[in-house]
This record gives sequence, C-alpha cells and structure tokens, in this order.
Amino acid sequence: MTADNVIKRFAKGDDGRAEREWRALTLLAMHGPGLAPDPRKADLAASEPVVVMSRLAGVPLRGAAVGDEKIKALAEAVTALHSAVPSDIIAKIPLRPGHQGELIGHLDIWAGTACPRASGLVREAMEAGLSWLAQSGLKAGTPAGVPPVFGPGDGNLANYLWDGSRVQVVDFEDSGRSDRAFELAEITEHVGSWVEHPLDVPAFLDRFDLSPAEAARLRTCRRLLALVWLFLLAGDDPEHPRNPVGTTERQAGRLLDLLA
Repeated sequence: MTADNVIKRFAKGDDGRAEREWRALTLLAMHGPGLAPDPRKADLAASEPVVVMSRLAGVPLRGAAVGDEKIKALAEAVTALHSAVPSDIIAKIPLRPGHQGELIGHLDIWAGTACPRASGLVREAMEAGLSWLAQSGLKAGTPAGVPPVFGPGDGNLANYLWDGSRVQVVDFEDSGRSDRAFELAEITEHVGSWVEHPLDVPAFLDRFDLSPAEAARLRTCRRLLALVWLFLLAGDDPEHPRNPVGTTERQAGRLLDLLA
C-alpha cells in the first residue's frame, strides 16, 4: 500500500483472479463510481499479474458490532452493486466462481470423503443437508424469474469498508454474473457474519425488495451456502484452526435451523 494506491499482486497461475478484479473495477468505475476503488493500471499478462487501484478510507465491517446505521449503509452498497452494471453487459460476463453448479460438484465429492469422518451433531447436519440437497432441484440450475446481476462473489464482511457515512467494497477476485439471492446468501451465511459479532440477518434482509421467486431462492441459497460452510469448517486443521473451538458445531446447528 502507498498513501493513495493499493498494489495487488497475484501468484502465478491465479486462475483468472486478476482479470476478474480488473474487469470489476473498470465496470464499477464506469457504471457505479464511488462503490469500489478506482482502477489505476494493470499488467494481466505478467507471470505474476498486478492490479493497481486507489486506496479507500474506512475500516472493515468484520471485527466490530454492525449496528443499524452500518446495516443500512451495507444494504445500500449491496443494492447499488447489484444494480450498477447494465443487463446487456451482465449477460456477457462469465458466471462467478463458486456458483451454484460448482458448489454442488464440491458437495458431491465431500459427501464421500468428509461426511464419513464426521460424528455427532456435525454428522447429523451433514446428512440432513445432503438429503435436502438431493431433492432441492438445485441441479436444474437457476429458476425462472430470477434476473442476473453483477456479483462481487465474496460475502466476507471484511471486504465491506465503513468510512463513517457509507460502505464501499473491495476484493473482486471471484466476481462475475450471479443473482441477488445467491449473493445475499453469500453474505448472511459467511462465517465472518456470525462467528464474532453476528450480523442482524433479518434487519439486513428486510432492506431488500425481493420478488417472490427471489425470496424463495434466497431460502434455498442460504441452505446451500450453510451446507458448504459446514464442510469447509469441518475440514479446518485442528493443529492450526482459523476459527474458535466449537465453530463447526455452531455451524451444524445453524444449518439444521435453516433446514427446519
């Protein structure tokens, strides 16, 4: 970081992360100025790609209480992100990584590896989640009546910066074409939204005017993302845990509540 810029370097074989970051920054600078850092320059052809962007003021929402004022600003920023890029441009953008089909593919693999090793409440929640997934209809794709939007692709509240009056967004490595329900579930079900200072999910979601089709899909996507997070947390290295002891069991309870 410099006083005015952030220089983001990507490892070799970054799987398109730098390209997605640059595409998002340039699109938002054109269609949603002020939502994200301004793009400065990029070298996407380098063996280790580089993206340079403006440095934003503000502190991450993760790691502190998210009160009503911040929830309102967060919802406004998310709404603006979803509506900024015109639909004709959205149609030409590839699906974001970690989309529905990709996650289901991961779960099909994890079901035969992680689930047999689990026990207790975690095993119960995994089996309940996989049983629900099998009859959910998600493998058929996104249902009708759910329009595509630009999705930043990472629901970690650490990527949403509060400057005292508004929220701006960073980190677009996994951005792409998505839909509102899936992106909202990304935020509400991310471990960062509940493990430390829980986000008031009902207050947050009440600020979005969803169609009946989107509201139904939101319930489905929250279950899917919660199931994915259960498997991710169950795979945490016990010798070097990234989350507090008991986080996986708490996630199992969260998933069972959503399934109920």
